[in-house]
Amino acid sequence: MSHQDTYRHNEEYAQFLAQWDAGFYAKYADTLRPSRPGARALDVGCGVGQVVSRLDAGGFEAHGVEVSEANLQRARTVSPRCVLYDGCHLPFPDRHFASVGALNVLEHVEAPEEFIAELARVAEAGGRIVVSSPNFYRVLGFRDYHPRMRGLRHKWENARRLLEKRRQIRSCPAEVRFDRMPPIVKEPFTPDDDAIVATNPLEIAFQLERAGCRIEQLACTDRYVNRVVDLVLNATPLRYFMFNAFVVARKR
Repeated sequence: MSHQDTYRHNEEYAQFLAQWDAGFYAKYADTLRPSRPGARALDVGCGVGQVVSRLDAGGFEAHGVEVSEANLQRARTVSPRCVLYDGCHLPFPDRHFASVGALNVLEHVEAPEEFIAELARVAEAGGRIVVSSPNFYRVLGFRDYHPRMRGLRHKWENARRLLEKRRQIRSCPAEVRFDRMPPIVKEPFTPDDDAIVATNPLEIAFQLERAGCRIEQLACTDRYVNRVVDLVLNATPLRYFMFNAFVVARKR
């Protein structure tokens, strides 16, 4: 059984997503809005359909795909354009969407590099791509929920690893791959602990560029915060070492 198959009938995860506060996904959903009224947008890993619903309400043709049948059952009450998929190949033709995004999905997929390439494939030329995931290489921050983020030793190792990644991108770009992690499975089910990919903003941006995109925004803040605070947090390269990875790109 693949890691993604563990979500296929995970009713606990569906119940967790159904309780999401709108503030959790608002920035992602609003950034995913196409620039043209009525244009098509795709939410990959649409959960129980909150982002699709928000985009539909904004006048866009929102679509969603999910690997979880438990999630999809709820999402289909929101929109018939939410469909099941295999977690690998998006069931749409090339250049089909004005915007494509994935919120807290990349860290759970078994082939993250190919996953990002798929997002780019179904985006039209000039289309927007939004990828938001935890920064498992965070050094600065608080509320470090994953063991890889906690403690001075881990934070030191994270800083060294991220700098190694930057050197590798410059010297051996063809060899760059996300680091994998063993999932932490708990009872009762706890989301995010079972991530298998050490997502981070540096490599997300690199893989998007490799897939033919231009980076427009790279931030460590995945939710709406005070504008001044947001500017300060994202004004320097320190944003690569903090909080989350919120990357916005444009398909060339």
